[in-house]
Amino acid sequence: MDADGSKPIYKRILLKISGEALMGSRDFGLDAATIETICKQIKEIKDLGLEIGVVVGGGNIFRGLQASSQGMDRVTADNMGMLATVINSLAMMDTLEEMGIFTRVMSAVKIEAFAEPYIRRRAVRHMEKGRLCIFAAGTGNPYFSTDTAASLRAMEVGAEILIKATNVDGVYSADPKKHADAVFYPELGYMDVLTKELKVIDSTAISLLKDNRIPVRVIDLNTPGNLKRVVLGEQVGTLIS
Repeated sequence: MDADGSKPIYKRILLKISGEALMGSRDFGLDAATIETICKQIKEIKDLGLEIGVVVGGGNIFRGLQASSQGMDRVTADNMGMLATVINSLAMMDTLEEMGIFTRVMSAVKIEAFAEPYIRRRAVRHMEKGRLCIFAAGTGNPYFSTDTAASLRAMEVGAEILIKATNVDGVYSADPKKHADAVFYPELGYMDVLTKELKVIDSTAISLLKDNRIPVRVIDLNTPGNLKRVVLGEQVGTLIS
């Protein structure tokens, strides 16, 4: 419960954070101050008693799809992208644990020296015991994005909502940074994302979420308190349902 008596409207959530969100103003890699700011927002909602799973991308370090378009074997490129998500997950774990949050990194590929193997029942048990789980290495398979991994993990652990944290305050008809006339959508249906070919989340991920009726809230993580507003039921960003 919040200090003013407000209660979260969810018990268990899945948070998807892009790798680019961890860069801050850098062109590449990790920015410690940005990671700390993000983790403070996560701590705000963890302190409300939420059970939280996190999937983080790897685009700040390596993009498999981009590398494959330049001639690299797609499977090799995607494997490298999965390793980038492990680096990001460990960085987030370190910051969260410094804030007093018990955190487990669970990897979809075998990498026991750095992370636990992802086992669904174990992940659920960790969350029930109050530990925050960061799900690394995507789905463990090439050709699937971390958006799809987030959708899959949300279904597997029984999350009530997938919150996609981005650098934009919701979903627009076009990139609002490039198109001044871009239209903001406060709400969308799953099929709208597909028919309008909106790039906010990939088609495989949105199809999985549609089939399992898991709503998505797209928010700007750069605005302090946004994550807390969502879990307390405020209308922030764009709702896809």
